[in-house]
Amino acid sequence: MPTIPGPQIAIFADGADAAAMLKRYREGFVRGFTTNPTLMAKAGIRDYAGFAREVLAVVRDLPISFEVFSDEFAEMERQALLIASWGANVNVKIPITNTRGIPSLSVVRSLLAKGVKLNVTAILAREQWLGLREVMTRDDDVIVSIFAGRIADTGVDPVPLMRQAVEDFRPFPNAKVLWASPREALNVYQAAECGCHVITATDDLISKVQKLGGKSLVEFSLETVKMFRDDAVKAGFEL
Repeated sequence: MPTIPGPQIAIFADGADAAAMLKRYREGFVRGFTTNPTLMAKAGIRDYAGFAREVLAVVRDLPISFEVFSDEFAEMERQALLIASWGANVNVKIPITNTRGIPSLSVVRSLLAKGVKLNVTAILAREQWLGLREVMTRDDDVIVSIFAGRIADTGVDPVPLMRQAVEDFRPFPNAKVLWASPREALNVYQAAECGCHVITATDDLISKVQKLGGKSLVEFSLETVKMFRDDAVKAGFEL
């Protein structure tokens, strides 16, 4: 597990910059990786499989999730089987529904029956993860990605929901509840206290967590004052 003050939780780096991903891998701090088509498109990636193979050529011993992007279930399953073939450490990301709001649970069940390790993503509501639970067997290897950050963006406290999710999946020893879309370092501690197995984090958020090191609030205050002073001097401000 990565070393952070307080409770421990596995941190997965979330992004689509191959150089940054490999840097994080070599540091040994993160315990896995996730990406998605939106992040890849923003990074200017055009060769999906080429990007994945570049990362997987180095990252062979940590879980890494790549997502299907079809909206049709038959094609979604075909893509999933192809992605799964890229490596034993690959979890295939399947959205909980397609864009028409139709649950993807039939695809999930079919892929699990074929031994594919999944990351079921874009979950926000309890009824969605309860539906997922209904199609799982006790031994299925599934990352349950609940977008706690997006839940918080709606004005709803995600903590009680995440605690409930951990309890709901307790009978499934290979299921891992993932706190997705965190907004701040505090979310790492909240996720750990809820009992979540994993939290994703952007490169910037990982850097924040790495720098915590048990500093007091007074020390952080002093760093902030120094930052204001240094930036004013660099800018050459005068009154």
